[in-house]
Amino acid sequence: MLGLVAQGDEIAFGKLMQQYANLLASHIFRLTHHREQTEEIVQDVFLKIWQTRESLAEVRNFRTYLYVISRNQAMNALRSLIREKKRQEQWEKTSDHFHDDESIADEERQYSLVEQAIAQLPAQQQKVWLLSRRNGMKYSEIACCMELSEETVKKYIQYANQSIIRYVEDHIGLALLGLVVCLQ
Repeated sequence: MLGLVAQGDEIAFGKLMQQYANLLASHIFRLTHHREQTEEIVQDVFLKIWQTRESLAEVRNFRTYLYVISRNQAMNALRSLIREKKRQEQWEKTSDHFHDDESIADEERQYSLVEQAIAQLPAQQQKVWLLSRRNGMKYSEIACCMELSEETVKKYIQYANQSIIRYVEDHIGLALLGLVVCLQ
């Protein structure tokens, strides 16, 4: 079956996913303890396998191969979660500082600036970013809803984040970068 997948056979790939998805999800859940994160990692692992499918012809033990890829993806996700937690803590510290030192009008101006940055995004990036960050949709849900690939959704969000950060930096400098970083 790996040979067929390596040649681009989507049906064989679907069978491979059906055969290993639950096993992979169980393994990843033991590492992450988060259902949604587990689902995203499983999707990312199979996306990575599909994107590098040509190398499957050389794989001797697919379970080991799958284990290594999934462990790496899970560790990357956990590192990302740690970074996000640190950003949140930094945001909370920064937020307390804003509340202590700035008026409500200044805070509204800051949020308005972020809104302006979002409004400056190209239409597709803006829609993807809002669906992800405001509506809490997963990349796969956005991809399905907008008829895009998950990879395109990820790229749009990366580009949007970069644009928002640049816009805020250009308009108020680094003082509120913590606010924007938290939005990521």
